[in-house]
Formats: sequence, C-alpha cells, structure tokens
Amino acid sequence: MKNSIKISLVSLCIGLGVSSCQSDLTSLNDDPKHPSILPSENLLATALYQSSYYMDNPSVNFNNYRFFTQQMSETQYPDETQYNLVTRNQPRNHFNRMYVYSLNNIKQAKTNLKSEVEADENVRNNKLATLEIEEIFIWENLVDTYGDIPYYDTFKPDENLTPKYDDAKTIYLDLIKRIDLAVAQIKSGVNGYAPVSGNYSGDLVYSGNMTKWKKFANSIKLRLGMNLADVDPSLSKTTVEAAVAAGVISSDAEAYKFNYDGNTFSNPVFDNLVASGRNDFLPSALTINTMTSLSDPRLDVWFTKVSGVYKGGVFGEINDPYTGFSQLGSYFRSATAPSNLLSYAEVAFLKAEAAARGYSVGDTAQNLYNAAVTESMRENGVSAANTTVYLATNPYNAANWKQSIGVQAWIAMFNKGFASWNFTRRLDYPVLVNPPKSNLSSVPYRMPYSDQEYVLNGDNVKAAGDKIGGDKATTKLFWDKF
Repeated sequence: MKNSIKISLVSLCIGLGVSSCQSDLTSLNDDPKHPSILPSENLLATALYQSSYYMDNPSVNFNNYRFFTQQMSETQYPDETQYNLVTRNQPRNHFNRMYVYSLNNIKQAKTNLKSEVEADENVRNNKLATLEIEEIFIWENLVDTYGDIPYYDTFKPDENLTPKYDDAKTIYLDLIKRIDLAVAQIKSGVNGYAPVSGNYSGDLVYSGNMTKWKKFANSIKLRLGMNLADVDPSLSKTTVEAAVAAGVISSDAEAYKFNYDGNTFSNPVFDNLVASGRNDFLPSALTINTMTSLSDPRLDVWFTKVSGVYKGGVFGEINDPYTGFSQLGSYFRSATAPSNLLSYAEVAFLKAEAAARGYSVGDTAQNLYNAAVTESMRENGVSAANTTVYLATNPYNAANWKQSIGVQAWIAMFNKGFASWNFTRRLDYPVLVNPPKSNLSSVPYRMPYSDQEYVLNGDNVKAAGDKIGGDKATTKLFWDKF
C-alpha cells in the first residue's frame, strides 16, 4: 500500500509538470514558528535560477543544445555528439526542470502574490507582469525544444492529472497574446520586485526594473515572430514589426542575464568544465575551422592554441588526448560569468534577419548586420579596429543573406546554445552534417518527449507524437519548413 501511495504522489508532483504537492504534504511538516506560505519573491528567485541554469547548462545530462548546433565536441565519451538521447535521459531531465522546478514555482508565486500585503496596487500589477513574462519565457523554451506540449491543461491537479498536448502554433499565438497583455499591464515609473532598503529582491535578473522587463518581453515576441517567418509570413511580419516598434533590448545593459555570485550560485559552464574536473568538452572542428577561415578575432578570446594553432575536436568521435586540442579559455571558465539567455547581439541579428526578409524594423539589413557583428565583438572584448577589419573582410551578402546572417549569428551565439539552435534551424546555416556514428538519421531538430510521459501520460504523449509526424529528434517543428 505504501508503494502505491508513493507512486501516486510522484505522478502528481513531477510526472506531468502539474501543480506542487504542498496541499497534500505540508500537514506532515507544519512548523508553527515559520511561515507556511513562501513569499512570491522567493518562488520567483527559485524559478529564475532553475530556468536560467538549466537552459544554459552544458551538461551531457540535460539539454545538449551546444551539441545540437555542433559548436562543441567531446573528448572521451562521444555519446551525446553521436546524438544518443536515451542513455542519460536528457529529454526527461530538461522537461522536469522546466515544468516542475521552473513553471511550477511561477504558478505558485502568482497564487501567493494575491494574498501578500502591498500598499501600491501598481507595484502588485508590475510584480504579476514580471511573473507572467518569466512564465512565457519558459513556455517559449519548452515549445521550441519539444514542439507540441502540455499547456492549457497543466497545473490543474484537482481536475486533470493527464493533460493533453496542445498544438505548438496555437501555443505560439497564445504566448504572443499574453506578452501584449503583460506589457500593457506594466505601470511605468513604478518598480516590480525591487530591493527594499538594499535588502534581497526576488528579481535576480532586472531587480524590479519594469522598463527592462518590458523590453525583454518584446524581445521574446520578436523571437517568436521570426520563428514564424517561413510558416506564416504575414503573421511573422506584423508580430516582429509590432515588437520592434514597442521597444526591444537595445543594449547589453538590457539583456536578460542571470548573474552568479560564485558561491551560492555558480555559472553552469564553470560547474561542468572546472568544478567537476571533467576534461571532456572542446570547441568543435567546425567552430574552429569556420572562424579561422573568416580570420575571426574572437578565436584569441575564446580558445587556447596547440603548438601555435587552433585545433578543434572531431564531432562525434573520441578525441584523445584532451591536451591535443584547443580548449575553452578562461573567458568561459569564470564561476561568476552570467547566463546571457537573450542578448543584445541576438536581438540585433534577429532585426537584421527581419530587414533581410523585407520587414520594417528601423534600418537596412546591411546596417543591422554590421551592428549585430559589432555588438558581438564588443561583448567579447574585441577592439573597434579589429571589428572594422573583420566587417570589411566579411561584409553582408544580400544575395545569400541566410548564409551571411546565419553563419555570423551561429558564431556570435557560441555558448548560447538555445539561441544558436533557433538560428540554425530557421536559416539552415552553417550546414550541419550528421556525424558518421550518429544514432539518428539526421541532426536533431527537436528534443523527443520525456520517457516518463509514456508511463504517466501515455495516451496523450502517443497522440502528440503521431500528430507531429513521430516523436523523434529528427521531426521538424511546425515553423522549421526548410
């Protein structure tokens, strides 16, 4: 009997990403000396950390975005670069981190916020808008990682423990609508989750600055709109133009970054490359060779040399010894480096692509391309003089703008795996070749569904897989048309 109770609780808590089990379990752990309801800012802080850390995590046990874009290779254990997504259960691990540890905390924060004392209702509304925008950001990651996902029926444990999978484009449309409503709710000149008298704030990204949250929300809308470009050009154009007109991220100071203190929180790349002592990650030969052919000055910032030259690891193969190849340099090995999950450089490249597609976003594709490359160089400590030389050597090519923007965005998004994956899937540059020992018939276009879903939500996940053309990593998302 005890085992059956345990299984039902696990199903409720983590199987499908539904609401937390506090109402079922807290009576067993009541402590009259401490509050029984967590403040919403604590829940927000947890969600921000969990979502940021695991979207940016290079671990072989999680999202594997950096391997999907072939920017990094492995040294001794090439399973992940051979696209083995079964042994380590990456689909399950990422699914649970986003639903249970991230979305669930935001949902609970919204509930708890309603009962919190707040002198200014405008502040409460800004806090609610903050929670809503962060929730949308996490949903965007899920729908662009898996495709159709449980959405409308989730977090309703009293109504439904087996939520259906909703159509990805329908989710897109709802997310765009929710962004507009959240932005409209923001009261200018009033903070959200801001520090009070220098004390802790649950907003570990923007410290309650609602102008930055608004620009971040519009930048998510820009990214959603660009992904629609090949499947719904008209909607893409209106969505992108509206986002840019409303104001998107326009400087590095406005980028969505989760900052780590190096003590309580450490950067996930540091944790996996330095703290773990695991010498198993290299820049790939594709990365090194592409950047070398373009005389890219970021090579000197990012990587070490071997016998005076840069040498990348062969993707999908055992690369021994580790010391025989270029390695990620100190630039990526800091415990306090932020997770820059929606950077100004990414927004600039999105605008350049929009202009190349004929959208009205305030400037020409060439000027926006130059601005995007320039921002990436600045972000990585490259001098203005070297940037000028690079742009002169690698100018915008209007005749083949997908390649021109695609390759440069792919380079600029190095170590920003999710952003890079969006560019490579949408623009198909650089051309990614399936490694000879791959477990798949092509490079991955999506993450398969969690294996736990087939146990706990079998009928719905099977129906979802059939609808999208098969629950395979090689099945393209609805917007990935070419």
